[in-house]
Amino acid sequence: MHLNRRDTIRAGLFGGAAMWLPAGADAAAVSAFAPAPVRWIDGAAPAMHAGQTFGVAWPRGVLKRNTRLAVQAAGIAVPAQSWISATWPDGSVKWTAHAIPADVSAADLTVTRGRETAPKQPVRVSETADAIVIQTGDLRWDIAKSGDALIRSASQGGRPVLGPVSLVGAVRSDPMHGDPVPFGGSIDRVTIEQRGPVRAVVKIEGHHAAGTRRWMPFTVRLYAYAGSAGLRIVHSVIFDGDVSKDFLSALGVQAAVPMTGALHDRHVRIATDRQTFAEGVRPLTGLRRDPGKAFRDAQIAGRAVPPLGEMAPAVRDTLERIPAWGDFRLEQPNANGFAITKRTGPGQGWVDSTEGSRAPGLAYVGGPSGGAAIGVRYFWQRHPTALHIDGAAGDTARLTAWLWSPDAPAMDLRPYHGVMGMGGYDAQNEGLSVTYEDYEPGWDDASGVARTSELMVWAFPATPPTGTLAALATMQAQPPQLMAAPAHLHAARVFGDWSLPDRTTPNRTAIEDQLVDLIDFYAGEVDRRSWYGFWNHGDVMHTYDADRHQWRYDIGGFAWANSELSPDLWLWTQVLRTGDAQAFRLAEAMTRHTGEVDVYHTGRFRGLGTRHGVQHWSDSSKQPRVSNASYRRIFYYLTADERVGDLLRDLVTSDQALTRVEIGRKVPGAKRPVLPAGTIEMTFGTTWSPLAAAWLTEWERTGDTRWRDRILAGLDTIGRLPHGWLTGSAPFDMASGRFIDQNRKIGLSHLNAVFGAVEVNSELIRLLDVPRYRAAWLDYCRWYNAPQADYLAKFGAPFGPRNLREGHSRLTAYAAFEDKDPALAMRAAGEFLSGDAGLGTWPADPRREVAGVLEWPGVSTNAASQWGLAAIQTLALVPEALDRIPIVAPDAPGRKRAKDNGRD
Repeated sequence: MHLNRRDTIRAGLFGGAAMWLPAGADAAAVSAFAPAPVRWIDGAAPAMHAGQTFGVAWPRGVLKRNTRLAVQAAGIAVPAQSWISATWPDGSVKWTAHAIPADVSAADLTVTRGRETAPKQPVRVSETADAIVIQTGDLRWDIAKSGDALIRSASQGGRPVLGPVSLVGAVRSDPMHGDPVPFGGSIDRVTIEQRGPVRAVVKIEGHHAAGTRRWMPFTVRLYAYAGSAGLRIVHSVIFDGDVSKDFLSALGVQAAVPMTGALHDRHVRIATDRQTFAEGVRPLTGLRRDPGKAFRDAQIAGRAVPPLGEMAPAVRDTLERIPAWGDFRLEQPNANGFAITKRTGPGQGWVDSTEGSRAPGLAYVGGPSGGAAIGVRYFWQRHPTALHIDGAAGDTARLTAWLWSPDAPAMDLRPYHGVMGMGGYDAQNEGLSVTYEDYEPGWDDASGVARTSELMVWAFPATPPTGTLAALATMQAQPPQLMAAPAHLHAARVFGDWSLPDRTTPNRTAIEDQLVDLIDFYAGEVDRRSWYGFWNHGDVMHTYDADRHQWRYDIGGFAWANSELSPDLWLWTQVLRTGDAQAFRLAEAMTRHTGEVDVYHTGRFRGLGTRHGVQHWSDSSKQPRVSNASYRRIFYYLTADERVGDLLRDLVTSDQALTRVEIGRKVPGAKRPVLPAGTIEMTFGTTWSPLAAAWLTEWERTGDTRWRDRILAGLDTIGRLPHGWLTGSAPFDMASGRFIDQNRKIGLSHLNAVFGAVEVNSELIRLLDVPRYRAAWLDYCRWYNAPQADYLAKFGAPFGPRNLREGHSRLTAYAAFEDKDPALAMRAAGEFLSGDAGLGTWPADPRREVAGVLEWPGVSTNAASQWGLAAIQTLALVPEALDRIPIVAPDAPGRKRAKDNGRD
């Protein structure tokens, strides 16, 4: 018999409490093995994909490490490659990852016990002293182990179709003047991470080099899938230059393409948002004299033309009089316009070809004997980008995907304002008071931030049909994605307290509808407000300015959100519940941004992230609450993404940065505690909890108990403090991972629980049996939002200010559920539906057009994120209590709500 969580919980409760407390968070004994349904997030199977990797969660104790798994479609095994990505504390399998070939596109898949099936043409990897070879059928990729070319060549059936693929770029010493200094990539280390048969992965690490200068470390991963003519490229680069003198003027990936045959048999294809730009290097269409329909049709189709003896003599005898076009440019300088130009060669004038709005980001050059294409994901979203083809009329063409176009103004990462008299802490706190920006000279430094880009390069034996290239462009612009079914993930009890969507009552329906509407609003705002650009794409703004009908893009800490109050976690938790494609892609873009751009990957701030601001690095508050592993874990396990795996691993030692950076150094009026040697001051929620999420991830990925023990040290010693979690912070011993008891008073902060602490604590308490910590956390959950009279009766004065009551309702709900306390469940529901210091719950969609723009009343990303997480968790923990309180619109006449007091 299969029991769901609701059945199990109801069976375990007693008396009238069963009608107040739910359903949904804890679970009973482990059920029997159940196969995992897997679905495409867009619903239907795609027309094309480049190979898929996805993750599946398994309940604790169900799957032994040596269990073999197969992927099936309609009960028939399909080629697959599987591996373990995490284990439970008892050694059973928690997460597995699975790869399928590019030529498998079944509508519904299932992961179940059984033997894997190998593809008919598997991916094979071999290694020599200086190269790695990946072979799939007739396609061979030669990957360098050293030098400046990532890929030395690709061949089809022994015939070269692609030459070296390299990293290229240029830098200026002045943003407006002077000649750019070119640089290229140089390989330091190459690692084979997977060897097939479905998926091979090669990791290449190195630096960019300009003369004797080595800078801008890079990591490039190459992915080969069975059934695909392409290599996926995940390109990560760290900017470690001097922002005052290093102005990047170009950054890209360049491929050499051998060009053979007659000029009229060479083809250029560039994907656009209209019809594909499809031309011959030497055109045979539109001439004054007609070469013959067979010749025109062949060139348009990308085939070799018939023998020249069959061409009309008036054209055949004057072919050399027809200009050959050697160079092509597609420039996407912004999110809403691109232009294609071409010229016959260097020194000649450019001719305008066509224009459009948003290019998908793919270009091809080649002919009947072979060619290559390159594609860039987020091409127009991360402007200024470009696709260049040079030398198509010569022996070798250069095909370049520019992640930063050399025709755009140079990248300028300098701080957006000067010192403005804020050399000391007092003046800096005055600035914080008026603009919400925590400024400090020299701390607004972009050196150390990173960006990851996703590309594809294809090697073809001949020019593909134009329709095929258009389909590849569509696929690369918005890659299809498989995801384990939400019901299966929910049954595995991963990632804290959440439930599946429930519209069985009017109140639950209203809350579920607002969860959907709010994500739809933010996805729309990204486009309506053009939250695009190389460094900006993926982030959202912090707070709206209702006077200007504009987000506060230029006002200190109200500008870019930089993960403030956990929007990443809100989006990913909704993805877990629904598998919704829009939510998935919004969350994915955010993860690609916040884990790279908002975090330092080298230098004195390495491992820390930057608080919200006008620039993603402009605020002087550098903290683990932003670099937070909790914001990356869900994406990592759902996709097995190796780059995000690297970022998670980098965070396990990020506490070391806190020996150099004192987070609370500027708190006005704060009395600095005397710290024992070898310790730092550490908050439990904004610092220790993000670190614990990183240690948890490393422990479950590797089985290395050092990280478990470091977590246990923190759990045990927080639990031993006289006031437990209510203490707020304590000295943290860097060597042992233990907190030091200084018999401190209660120290509440409205921020301590809103950066993933709720979610990671739910996981830790389930995984590790530390009763005193569980009691300490439940105390915090029960008392943070407690009525003043109750709190004073328990602890005495002072009561102190509170904030984010709506968001903290999920803590109350957690305590109600764990303690089986119906009265507390009602208090939690009341706190959530009060809307106090939050977004508020609306009985109907509140979006409205004001001054020509769509607005959500009172919106800020802080409020939206905390409302979303509180909605999800109160639905999971106290749904029956939610049903008993009427939902009243936040702007209803006579209704009063406490406002977010804006403290940070």
